[in-house]
Amino acid sequence: MDHTSSWDDRALLLLGVLMNQSQHGYQINDFIERALCEVATMKKPTAYALLDRLAAARHISVHSEQEGNRPPRKVYSITDSGREVFTRLLRENLATFDAPTFAGDIGLMFLTYLPLPEAIAALKERLARIEALLDTTVRVPPHPNLSIDLAFDHLTALRRADRDWLRDTIRELEKRQMTTGANAQA
Repeated sequence: MDHTSSWDDRALLLLGVLMNQSQHGYQINDFIERALCEVATMKKPTAYALLDRLAAARHISVHSEQEGNRPPRKVYSITDSGREVFTRLLRENLATFDAPTFAGDIGLMFLTYLPLPEAIAALKERLARIEALLDTTVRVPPHPNLSIDLAFDHLTALRRADRDWLRDTIRELEKRQMTTGANAQA
């Protein structure tokens, strides 16, 4: 029995990686860690457990391959059933909107518990981190049949929006600080 409703974006990622070619587990994990690290994360044990579940559901096939004196390794290939699940998951994923939540927004709610100069300094630190992320955004070389650039463009747009919002917020808080400071001196 196939529990396709239990498949998620991680299954979509693994099936998608296998759409281009059969790969062994190390290749799959290496690709996710190196090329997709900013837009997708998956721990190796999770990937292997999910590959086993996909194989049990017959969405991927597994065979052993041995090169020279190396130990045999499992090679994963997508099946016709896997292609169908991939296509369904892809449609669902593209149509889904997940409202993002940010741990840093919790601190914004309590910002008034810090003296304004401290709050501004912390936000400037946050801004510097976002700007550093934008400066070091990894560009992955194009891959056949993959639109990785779209995922990176989306991530970059979100980071730019956060940066711009932070700049505006810091300016407003600095104005408030000047006004409060002037009123305190009067």
